[in-house]
Amino acid sequence: MPDTTPAPSIVLPALPALSAQAERLIELGVHETAGLSADEIRTFAVKAEAGAEGQGGLLAVHPDRAPASALAPLLRRDGKPGFVVVDMPDVDDFTPCALELPDAPLYVVTGIDRGDHMANWSPDEALPALTKEDRTPLVLTEGVHWVLQQPEALERNLCFMTIGSRLRKPNGTLDARTPAIWISNGTGRDGRERRNAPKVGWCWWNNRHTWLGFASATGRRG
Repeated sequence: MPDTTPAPSIVLPALPALSAQAERLIELGVHETAGLSADEIRTFAVKAEAGAEGQGGLLAVHPDRAPASALAPLLRRDGKPGFVVVDMPDVDDFTPCALELPDAPLYVVTGIDRGDHMANWSPDEALPALTKEDRTPLVLTEGVHWVLQQPEALERNLCFMTIGSRLRKPNGTLDARTPAIWISNGTGRDGRERRNAPKVGWCWWNNRHTWLGFASATGRRG
């Protein structure tokens, strides 16, 4: 089992207001990818803020409307665009597993945490721990949305996995790859020009990595 000694807590700034997040998505053209108008996103954000009772959250577009392959290139770090690793051409086939997203094009994710205290745990070890804490793992597109709105959520040696997304094979079993978002070192097939760029990749379900936590949330609301 992993070392369960609590790691130092790193508190990230609060997410921008939902209305500001809506403007960010519109600026990036995400509404067009999702087949939504700018007014639809703005209206949803205003209503969500009014019903939030002081609680913030992350504005997310359902992955059926805006898949990871379309969102990842919008990420930026050191002026470099995000990318999906070349050996993950099926990135959009990693869909929500053992959790339900709101049946709506837009929704809000609440109580997001990067899961730094679970660094050096495997996904197989982290999932039951999150479930015991009554938390839900982020799906890949939610993780990308988070970094789009709050780039500082992705730091060297403090990146995260999004184990709410899994790929189910034709025979019904789950692929051993698990999506994660981290920062490229510019090695191998990434290419030197991508050093320090945000990167969507994968790790094995039973492997541990000291620099990857497990992003999760308290819930979602449509």
